[in-house]
Amino acid sequence: MSERNEGPPLAGVRIIECSMLGPGAITTHLADLGADVIKVEPPSGDYIREMTWPIVEGVSLMHLHLSRGKRSITLDLRTDDGRAVFKDLVRGADAVVEAMRPGGLDRRGVGYEALREINPAVVFITISGYGMTGPYKDMPSHGVAYDTWAGLVNPGIDDEGFAYIPEHPSMGIHAGPLFGALGILAGIVRARATGHGCRMEIAQADAAAAMDWYRSETWKAYERPETEVTGNKSDNYERRAPGTAGMRHGVRYQIYESKDGFVLLQASEREFWHNFCEGVGRTDLFERWPGAKFADHAPGNRELQSELRDIFRTRTTEEWVAFGNEHNTPIAPVNTPQTLADDPQFQARLPLYPREVLGAEQLPSPIKLVGEDLPVPRKAPTVGQHTDEVLREVLGYDGARMAALRDAGALG
Repeated sequence: MSERNEGPPLAGVRIIECSMLGPGAITTHLADLGADVIKVEPPSGDYIREMTWPIVEGVSLMHLHLSRGKRSITLDLRTDDGRAVFKDLVRGADAVVEAMRPGGLDRRGVGYEALREINPAVVFITISGYGMTGPYKDMPSHGVAYDTWAGLVNPGIDDEGFAYIPEHPSMGIHAGPLFGALGILAGIVRARATGHGCRMEIAQADAAAAMDWYRSETWKAYERPETEVTGNKSDNYERRAPGTAGMRHGVRYQIYESKDGFVLLQASEREFWHNFCEGVGRTDLFERWPGAKFADHAPGNRELQSELRDIFRTRTTEEWVAFGNEHNTPIAPVNTPQTLADDPQFQARLPLYPREVLGAEQLPSPIKLVGEDLPVPRKAPTVGQHTDEVLREVLGYDGARMAALRDAGALG
């Protein structure tokens, strides 16, 4: 632990967030790094608390995770007094997040043009499903839509012939907020240097496509003649399927069954392949199939694959991971979301926040400060939990003014 007491990296950054559901993740990353995120909610609250499974002691895990570290204040932006309080908050803020369909704040009289008049340096970002332009801009949507739109999900067909959504990692709903957080920080850096804020927007669908750029760009490249675009030298320049689809027929780069699970072998470089063969006492495999210097998966070599299948069944996953470390050969465990927390690397790098602190076990930010610890975030707030605290500490309102606002219905 460092002896310095400089506070977290984003201490002194204040962000006003108006969000519904998952897009509120855009500020979770910033709150984890120390930003003061004030979540402005309507009197009824963000119904994220009731959305999707699991529900932990009456509150959704989605809310417990995405709203951790934030303060909640309720404002009725349909009232003049509510809008006035919102503008007071924005006067001293670095950024405003509109995490809902584009134009939601503008319709309430507190859109970008209105806010830049009172804070020319404000960074205003809208995060939505399909963005502010294009034929889909007004369509309602949920997170899986961005992944199906971006070509990331192959429909499943059950035994009765019905199509279904298969298990898959969610991309757009997580990547969109991450790109958005990067954009917010970039905007703040420039605004603090120039005094001029900006307006930006991000679509979660765009983010899903951007994260999968390798496959879509490969397909575009393959539209060109083979005289211009080929495969790897190690594959005799034959084109393989784009992205991970091209790994299906790999042999030196493949998943194998261990004695108690599965492991991933990644000996596509000749050096790693030699180390593996030498380590298992099978230099004959290297002599027979030495492979190319780089990027050689030995695709389609069933004879070699059969040899490796038998070899990998002789040791446990833990033994193979240790072998790879000892013999400088990339071998990784194949975990599941259920077993990941038992992995020693996970336990060393991502110790879960306990349920006693945040209401449910949660992963910490993957960003690490060398020699410093990030503060443990506060538990996700109840609706309006910090209204009085924010009005008093941030805006300097006294008891009489807060009482008047309540009487006027501005606070719900």
